[in-house]
Amino acid sequence: MKAVVYTKYGPPEVLQLKEVDKPVPKDNEILIKVVATAVNAADWRIRKADPVAVKLFFGLTRPKKSILGGVLAGIVESVGSKVTRFKVGDQVFGSTGMSFGAYAEYVCLAENGVVVLKPHNLSYVEAATVPFGGHTAIHFLRKANIQPHQKVLIYGASGAVGTAAIQLAKIYGAEVTGVCSTTNVEMVKSLGADKVIDYTKEELGEEIYDVIFDTVGKIPYQAIKKTLKKKGTWILGAAGVTQMVQGYWSGMSRGYKIISGVALEKEDDIKFLKELIEKGKYKAVIDKSYPMEQLSVAHTYVEKGHKKGNVGVIIDETYDQ
Repeated sequence: MKAVVYTKYGPPEVLQLKEVDKPVPKDNEILIKVVATAVNAADWRIRKADPVAVKLFFGLTRPKKSILGGVLAGIVESVGSKVTRFKVGDQVFGSTGMSFGAYAEYVCLAENGVVVLKPHNLSYVEAATVPFGGHTAIHFLRKANIQPHQKVLIYGASGAVGTAAIQLAKIYGAEVTGVCSTTNVEMVKSLGADKVIDYTKEELGEEIYDVIFDTVGKIPYQAIKKTLKKKGTWILGAAGVTQMVQGYWSGMSRGYKIISGVALEKEDDIKFLKELIEKGKYKAVIDKSYPMEQLSVAHTYVEKGHKKGNVGVIIDETYDQ
């Protein structure tokens, strides 16, 4: 099968299209013909080893896993002898987790993994873009215990996690303010944000928030001190070392509840997203889609940090997208 592989850390050009062995499902696995995947922040950071601590988990001198790609949508091609939940021909979507492997024509997943039937009202490429931002937003917002009528600020509202967080915070009943650049203001409003702040034209005002969710690790610390209420919740969704130190110091000195760490992926969460999508309460947001052969170009674009929502990658163009 064809797959996009990398054998060393580095720039997007380390991604190369090659022929590799097609995987064979174990007794409890399904073999999925991948129709579409997506490029997320985790993909380019691991590819680049940014931060360098990535190497501690994914290989000190070279990547342990040569095929990236943590999300997918596709068709079940075969099933292991003990599989009961899926059958050949099922249209599915989900996450591969830390196993990655979705930058390929085929991938195997355990039937009890983070994979469910694809929403009937989404194309494959739309479905593939949902899990990363959706899982991350659900994980952090639930840990923050969002309550109806709370005031929530989403900083970085136009990215994969931000666009998901706006929609989910509204579903939880919060009053949502999104922060983004001029070109994304209307999109953020269309997702349900009650207010939108264009950071290129204005600073955060005097409004006090119950929860601040920084999805990009860029909110100024002075803005946190000015706008987060006493004992409010600060979600460090993409924090660097400096912000982590500031966050935990603030937790001790100012009484903030600090939430950070890795977002856990759960089957129940992807089922929840599927239900919301099919009820018309949640939508996929796609900036661009690239063919498999241009995955390195997609990485270059995503790494710049200006995408609107998600960037899809079409592995098999013969299917209706």
